[in-house]
Amino acid sequence: MSHALVETEEHRDLRAAVAALGARYGREYFTSVVRDGKHTDELWAEAGKLGYLGVNLPEEYGGGGGGITELAIVLEELGAAGSPLLMMVVSPAICGTVIARFGTDAQKRAWLPGLAAGTTKMAFGITEPDAGSNSHRLTTTARRDGDDWVLTGRKVFVSGVDVADATLVVGRTEDARTGRLKPCLFIVDRDAPGFTRRQIAMELAAPEKQFELVLDDVRLSADALVGDEDAGLLQLFAGLNPERVMTAAFAIGMGRYAVARAVDYARTREVWDRPIGAHQAVAHPLAQAHIELELARLMTQKAAALYDAGDDAGAGEAANMAKYAAGEAAVHAVDQAVHTLGGNGLTAEYGLASLITAARVARVAPVSREMILNYVSHQTLGLPKSY
Repeated sequence: MSHALVETEEHRDLRAAVAALGARYGREYFTSVVRDGKHTDELWAEAGKLGYLGVNLPEEYGGGGGGITELAIVLEELGAAGSPLLMMVVSPAICGTVIARFGTDAQKRAWLPGLAAGTTKMAFGITEPDAGSNSHRLTTTARRDGDDWVLTGRKVFVSGVDVADATLVVGRTEDARTGRLKPCLFIVDRDAPGFTRRQIAMELAAPEKQFELVLDDVRLSADALVGDEDAGLLQLFAGLNPERVMTAAFAIGMGRYAVARAVDYARTREVWDRPIGAHQAVAHPLAQAHIELELARLMTQKAAALYDAGDDAGAGEAANMAKYAAGEAAVHAVDQAVHTLGGNGLTAEYGLASLITAARVARVAPVSREMILNYVSHQTLGLPKSY
């Protein structure tokens, strides 16, 4: 039987091991961290020590030698246990992948071992106040000044800057041949002069905080540039496709957690002398939510497999579809789980109400579902653009 749709024994073992780790922490740990304004440091450190955070990074730099397929499994299982690590989407998946693929030998030696072990974290800054989903409108620019680069601009909704040692910032430089601006990636140290942050108040229960960044003539040495100055979108999407896959895994894990809680409640909660799960009006919607999550997982596995095989174009289409499907499935799963519990679904005891807001994140970030529908209608179906 082909393993295209069926996970290998190694992957199943990885799931089981990570699920066991997640179970030792669980939702109670996660909610206590949020309540106390702390970070998931203990879980992050143990996951790093066990090799899970760097499972996608090259073995020669302390990683597991796997790919986004394995990293997505780790994040999904932690999410299904109620303790997702959002910074996995950013630090090893985006930043680690970009540096591993395009970084210099010196950059790989400097950053990859720490990212793999979890002792180093890196944030990712692309979104801007006025650009939204249009990456061609980014105004953060980098200009040469002798051998240095000078970076100026603003970024918003950057996760985890307060715990990151550096931020991988997407800027734009002028193409010497055409004069047009093209995207480039720069590593900006957290203590770089001119690099400041402001926390954005969010109505979202998460350990990871969101920040606005201001880069006021931040001077960077030549080795801050990751990869080739002329590679442009190739390097950018080397990070964005894994981001979509990992966001899908995050959403699927969240949805699985919600459905599991609802199923457990429906098995044991009795009304009129029988469990409420015996009623099709309760059972069928939960079954549908489970089916939708499984379908989203299949597309996520396809996207990860294509990316790991080096098919960037194919991975782009599949990663967008996976992120769309997982976001929709997670929102539906959480909504149905809360509805199954009725009033109890809104109590702190059962830990589902906070997921109502969290589940919607997968619909709007890192790219909205409408922009994914634009991508599919234009790139896959060949329909004309309206913009």
